[in-house]
Parts: sequence; C-alpha cells; structure tokens
Amino acid sequence: MGDDAQEQRERELKFDVPPDWELPDPGKHAPGGVEAQHVHLETTYYDTSARDLLRHRLTLRRRAGDIDTGWQLKVPDRDARTEIRLPGNGTAVPTDLREATLGVRGGAALRPIARLVTERDIHRLLETDGGVLAEIVVDVVSAVQLGESAQITRWREVEVELVKGDEPLLQQVARWLRKGGAVPAATASKLARALGSEPATPRDPSTLAGLAGAYLDAQAAEMVRTDIALRRGHNEIHDARVATRRYRSVLRELGVLFDPERAAALDIELKHFADTLGEVRDRQVLRAHLDKELAKLPPALVVGPVAGRIHELLAAEETDATVLLAAQLRTKRHYALLAELRAWREQLPVVDDRPAADIARVLRKAERKVARRLAAAPEGGGRDEAMHRARKAAKRARYVAELARPELGKRAKTARTRMKKTQDRLGRRHDRVVAAEFLLRAGAAARMNGFTFGVLYAHEQSRTAD
Repeated sequence: MGDDAQEQRERELKFDVPPDWELPDPGKHAPGGVEAQHVHLETTYYDTSARDLLRHRLTLRRRAGDIDTGWQLKVPDRDARTEIRLPGNGTAVPTDLREATLGVRGGAALRPIARLVTERDIHRLLETDGGVLAEIVVDVVSAVQLGESAQITRWREVEVELVKGDEPLLQQVARWLRKGGAVPAATASKLARALGSEPATPRDPSTLAGLAGAYLDAQAAEMVRTDIALRRGHNEIHDARVATRRYRSVLRELGVLFDPERAAALDIELKHFADTLGEVRDRQVLRAHLDKELAKLPPALVVGPVAGRIHELLAAEETDATVLLAAQLRTKRHYALLAELRAWREQLPVVDDRPAADIARVLRKAERKVARRLAAAPEGGGRDEAMHRARKAAKRARYVAELARPELGKRAKTARTRMKKTQDRLGRRHDRVVAAEFLLRAGAAARMNGFTFGVLYAHEQSRTAD
C-alpha cells in the first residue's frame, strides 16, 4: 500500500428518521459542551456491474466538499469498520485501492454507480478539556443511481460515531436517539439505500442452520477483511488461517445441514487456501519457538552462529511461501473461493435443518471424538500423527463450542475453555515435533559445528516424550 494511505477504525451506529425530524439538544451527553458545524459533501461511489463490493459489505467512494476529501474504502471489521483513506480527487480509482479489492471483485472492472449530495450538520460532543468524545451527524441526502436510467432518492438519517468516547457512551446516545424517534437503519450504508438494496434477512437463532449460519457469516467476513489486508502487505496470516479453520470445522461437524456436494467442494478450497497460509505461518511460529528455546540454553552450549543460521533457513523458506501465497491471491481459483463464501452468506445451502438445541448433541459428539483419539494414540511409532489428529479434533470441538454459545451459554463457554486448554497442550507438543524435524534437517546441512543443533534436537525430543 502506498505511503499516503491512512487507516482508522470506526465504531458507529446509523438511524433512519422522518424528513422533518430535528435533533434534540445533545448537551447532556457532552460535559464540555457541543461544537456544531454544517458541511456540504459530494460523493461518488464505485463498484462492479455485479455490485461485488456492496455484496461483500464494502464501500469504495471518492468524496469532495468541505471535509473528508479524497478516496475512502470502508471494510467491515467485526462490530466496527476500518476506513482506508487516500488523498486525491481524480476520477480514476487509485492503484492501491484497485489492488486491495481485486479478490472480492474477482478482477471485474470498477465504475461509478451512484452519486450522493449530503448536507451534513455535525454535533461534536466535547470533554471538559475540549477533546471530542463522539460525533452526532444529521444528514439530508440526495442520491442519483447511475446507469441506463438515473433514479433520484432523498432521505434524512442520523449517525453517532465514537471518537475518544467508549461503548457505554455510544449505547447511551443510541438509546436517547431512539427515544427521540430515530429507528435503527434498515440498510447498512447510504449506498445500499441509494441503490435500493434489500437488507439481509437475519439468521434465525432458533434453528441449527441459523446458529451455524451466523457463525459462518462472521468467518466469511473475517476472510474478506484479511484478504484485503494481505493485499495491502499487512501480516494477517494467522487471522486468515483461523477463519478458514473455523469455517471448515462447521462444515465437518455440522455437514449434515448443508448440500453435501457444495460443502465438500468448499471444504477442499478452504483447505487449499489454509495450507498455503500455513506454509508461511508455520515458519513464523517455528522461528519464535526456536528463538525461545535457544535463549534457554547455557551460553557454553551455543557453539557458532546458530540463531543466525536458523533465521537464514526459515527466512528463505518463508519468502518462497509468501511468494506462492501472493500468487494464489491473484488466481481465478481464489476469486471463486471468495465468490462461493459470499454465495453462502447470501443463501445458505441448507438441506436438513434442526432445532438450535441440537447443538448440544453436536458438541458432545465433538468432545467424545477428542477423548477417543487421545485414548487410541499408540506408544512409539505413529503416536505423533495420532496426537496431531487429536489436536485437530480438539480445535474443531472448541469452535463448535464457540458456535453454540448463544444457545448453550455457560455450558458452551466451559467446553470452549476445556478444549482450548487441550488444544494448546497438544499444540505445544506438535510444535516440538515440527521443531525436531527441522533441527535434524538443519543440523545435517549446517556449514558449522552442529553440536548446538543436536542439543536442541535432544531437548525437543525429550520434552515431546514428557
């Protein structure tokens, strides 16, 4: 991403109000008073002809007017949004933003799709020292949908956005606005309203598919967020990999709910992507692990530049893996994966739904699988692989417990904690197995005294046995 790009996280709530609605005095929420400002804004929104960005909950716009001039890309980030800003008022989408959105739009061209003119009244809620706690903005919007036939719409809306304030303040102001006649916005963005997009139907929490679907939606959104971050050069390997694992765990443990062919095909594609991420992430984890173990050795046992050699080998492997990941992010196969994740968000392919209470049975089954694999792990040959399989089962059971939390409450929280502890213990064991394999290889190829590699190898073997 270019040096001019700026990034900030936004936490805001949006409300619809009638055309003649007026904001009550917000002074009671501002210990330092209220600062008011009126601004004029003109905004052009960009998307593909299939509205790929909007369908992924992204917003790309070019703004002119009194404030906030330049290019902005808004990316959902859990219960907030990350806004990426670039200066400039040219009509061509900046290269940085075209690259960032390449995956979610599958390489399709971007074009202007709507223009909005906004008359905005800003009310800044101040602290006693003059700092801004939050902003309440009242917008009067005129929108023109671009295309074969221009359609004009007008409306009034209200937003409250945190600046230095906290979540309780946000909720306090939101309650106050609702009492004053504001209602939660029916659409997620001005663009969605301008285009007449239908709001997504909420998942039904009383059904197992609804419970699973809400969890899958969150993982798909995280994969979109990390896809954009990776294309901007951010190290989001771990978060991207975890999201793919969580998604795959649902496909595996609750697969009976979904179309079997589509679920199996999606599982294959997620595994392919996770494996590529893992080639990078595993080197990062291994380097951190070996640095820690090497630091524990008495200086007399560290013969030669061992740390430098370890870093040299792992850096070369990580560079190769990073190049492969960057190439995969630009393939039609990866574009198709993101499109399929979006399709599952828009229409979950459910073939056999059940009551949400059935998640208790699914969780018990997942926990029993962990116990069986641990009990069946043989001594001697094959134990490492068996313990690794038990670790993966513990990870899936943990994710099922996360999914079950809205339905099972404390029972799911307890199960998640237990499975995480099991996963962590088996994870440390697996790290030592992987480290030992690397040290054996690195020691044999060392262009120096291999004594310290042997000491580290013996240490990893001993701790794995323990």
